[in-house]
Amino acid sequence: ERQLVESGGGSVQPGGSLRLSCSISESTTSNYFMAWFRQTPGIGREGIAAINTDDKRAYADSVQGRFTISLDNAKATLYLEMNSLKPDDSGMYYCAVTFFPFRVNGPSLSASLYNDWGQGTQVTVSS
Repeated sequence: ERQLVESGGGSVQPGGSLRLSCSISESTTSNYFMAWFRQTPGIGREGIAAINTDDKRAYADSVQGRFTISLDNAKATLYLEMNSLKPDDSGMYYCAVTFFPFRVNGPSLSASLYNDWGQGTQVTVSS
């Protein structure tokens, strides 16, 4: 069973930065989508950033220019660098991955496409 473990969440003031990490229990060299999702009460789970095998990236409009997703294949670790944080960025952040037997156009911010999820890490932005 594939396991994902997030870390790096915490409390930060508006304008601050955090880096989330997601350790993945298997090689990340095959065809994949990997992504970060945020869940907040009343909004539900929304896709924040995604990356695919070809290093193409997609971002939600709300985080474009402030957040950066990256993958270290050697460490099988997915990252989310978050800068200029706002109170609206608060929530539980989940990493998710899905692997394909062939190349697929992407990546995607749709949660329905992801098969494996971490347990989440809380981010709170407040003064």
